[in-house]
Amino acid sequence: MPLDLGAKGSCHIGGNLATNAGGLRFLRYGSLHGTVLGMEVVLANGTILSGLTSLRKDNTGYDLKQLFIGSEGTLGVITAVSILCPPKPKAVNVAFLGCPGFAEVLQTFSSCKGMLGEILSAYEFMDAECMQLVGHHLQLASPVQESPFYVLIETSGSRAEHDAEKLSDFLEQVLGSGLVTDGTLATDQRKIKALWALRERITEALSLDGYVYKYDVSLPVERLYDLVTELRARLSPRAKHVVGYGHLGDGNLHLNVTAEAFSASLLGDLEPYVYEWTAGQQGSVSAEHGVGFKKKDILGYSKPPEALQLMQQLKALLDPKGILNPYKTLPSQA
Repeated sequence: MPLDLGAKGSCHIGGNLATNAGGLRFLRYGSLHGTVLGMEVVLANGTILSGLTSLRKDNTGYDLKQLFIGSEGTLGVITAVSILCPPKPKAVNVAFLGCPGFAEVLQTFSSCKGMLGEILSAYEFMDAECMQLVGHHLQLASPVQESPFYVLIETSGSRAEHDAEKLSDFLEQVLGSGLVTDGTLATDQRKIKALWALRERITEALSLDGYVYKYDVSLPVERLYDLVTELRARLSPRAKHVVGYGHLGDGNLHLNVTAEAFSASLLGDLEPYVYEWTAGQQGSVSAEHGVGFKKKDILGYSKPPEALQLMQQLKALLDPKGILNPYKTLPSQA
């Protein structure tokens, strides 16, 4: 399955498609917009739109399935799907590294793309406060020495010897150049799972820290962490923690702020500031978590009025009575 995400134990593929879930290996396999080959959808009037093809190429007019991927159930109910699945990798390696700064995280990513190329399947980052939280609330120990930033790199390939050699050369270079200060490597499933837990369970640790304000944005990678730095200065000392982590390989920052309890004044300092800052970088106010109720009226920060109007027109055409997932995804006013 070319999709892997933290909620894999409880989520359903129909919901994944409806929200266009991104997940941990977007860097390698891309989005569901690219891996879905065919789809069956029930429209608002009960019509079954059947298009369960498994063809790789089909240029016969509009690609209708793309309308429903990421529509969050507002245009139709996805009932069946055919997905392009790549061969399961025979060799998987995970490296967990400590970096002295965010500039080094970016440079390490550049070296990673150049040296690991076709076997690179994930490049995740987290800051020191994330590691402190998973250690304090979940008793997960860091496998490397304390660092300002941590990087998790996964490779997936068909030949263990070939992949190990490439990864070894990469690690030798980044350690030797000072981009990385410490690191550990895992090839067996038990240790791989333990390293991934440090990244995947951050959300769980945050929920144990207090009330959490959550933001999921896309930004140019060179500015990805600047928002975290600016918010720490803006909110201190009213916030307990301001943390940044996420899928650096595809420019997706998970920005989380924790406090003892919900505070309207703290929310006022976060919104619309976070959205305005993101828009100023030509970013997206919702990278992969969808829109739902909470973000429907902030789409204007990432979409022009013409696009919002067309979205409203599509909704009116396919669901004139507004019975499919009402009050969500689309702004109250176009």
